[in-house]
Amino acid sequence: MRILRHYQDVPEDLRGAVVALGNFDGVHLGHQALIAQAQQMARQRGAPFGVVAFEPHPQEFFRPHNAAFRLTPFRIKARLIAELGADVLFALSFDAAMAQMTAEEFVQSVLVEGLGIGGVVVGRDFRFGKGRVGDGGTLMMMGRACGFTVQLYEPVAANPRGAKISSTLIREALKAGQPEEAARLLGHWWTIESHVEHGDKRGRVIGYPTINMRWEGSLAPAYGVYAVRARDLDGDGTLGRYDGVANFGIRPMYELPRPLLETYLLDFEGDLYGRHMAVELIAYLRPEDRFDSLEALKAQIARDIAAARAVLSRTPLMPPPLDR
Repeated sequence: MRILRHYQDVPEDLRGAVVALGNFDGVHLGHQALIAQAQQMARQRGAPFGVVAFEPHPQEFFRPHNAAFRLTPFRIKARLIAELGADVLFALSFDAAMAQMTAEEFVQSVLVEGLGIGGVVVGRDFRFGKGRVGDGGTLMMMGRACGFTVQLYEPVAANPRGAKISSTLIREALKAGQPEEAARLLGHWWTIESHVEHGDKRGRVIGYPTINMRWEGSLAPAYGVYAVRARDLDGDGTLGRYDGVANFGIRPMYELPRPLLETYLLDFEGDLYGRHMAVELIAYLRPEDRFDSLEALKAQIARDIAAARAVLSRTPLMPPPLDR
C-alpha cells in the first residue's frame, strides 16, 4: 500500500480511485465494512482502491490540550488499512487551511481537482467542512455535478438493540477495563505499539524481567494488570507471538511520572531492547495496587501469571465474531 500525505500532484495511476472517506479511528468493524464496500466498488470498475483519512485527527487539531483520545496512532491505523487491501492511503494533513475549507471547497479542491476520485463511500453520519455543515447529501449533490459517484453506508449495529459500533463505545470499554468488549467491536485486539526501552531493572531484580514501553499519543486504558500477547514487528522472527502478563500504569509503589507498559513474557528469554513491539490487551486481571514489601509483590505477580496463563489458554488468537 502506498501512503500519500497530500492531495496535490497525485500520480496519474491513482486518479479515478474509489475511496472510503472518514477518520477511521480504531479501524473497527463498522469501518472495515465501509472500507470493504469501497473495495468492492473499485474492483467492479477496475479502479484503484483508496482510503482518505486525516492526520492528525480533527479533534486533536481543535482540542490540542485534551487528554489523548485516539484509539489508533497513525502507524497502527496505516497497518490495519493496508491489511484490508487498500492500494493507497491518502493521509491528508488536517491543518488550519483544511479546517477553514467549506464543504464545497473540500469536495472541489481536494476530492475532485486534487485526488481526482471516481467514487466515494462514506458513513451516513459523516460530517465535514467548516462548521461540519457538509454531509452525505452535500456529497451526492456535488458528485452529480462533478462526475463522481457517492454511496452512503449505514452504521453497523453493535447489539440487537441497534446501538451502532463507534469509536466512542470502544474508548469507554477500554477505560472501564473491558478489553474483550473493545475487541468484540474492533474485530481485533486493541494494541499498544512502541519500542522497548531500558527501564530501572526492578523486574529483573525480583525475578520477573519485563519489556518496558512508553505510552504516548493514544488513549490510556484502565490502569492495571492485563493478560496480553506480544509480537515483534521488526519482522525477522526473533520473537513471533508470546503470551504475557503486563502492568499498565504508574506503579503505585514507585509512582512513575508517566504511564508505562511493563510486560513479562511467559517462557521467553532474550534481549529485546530497541525492538518495535506490539502488545495486545486480552483480559483485565486486576487494578494496580501498592504492596507492603517486595515479597508481597512477588507473590502477587506469581498469582497474576497463573491467572494470565489460564485466560490465554482459552482465548483465541483473534477475538470472537460480533454477535448481533
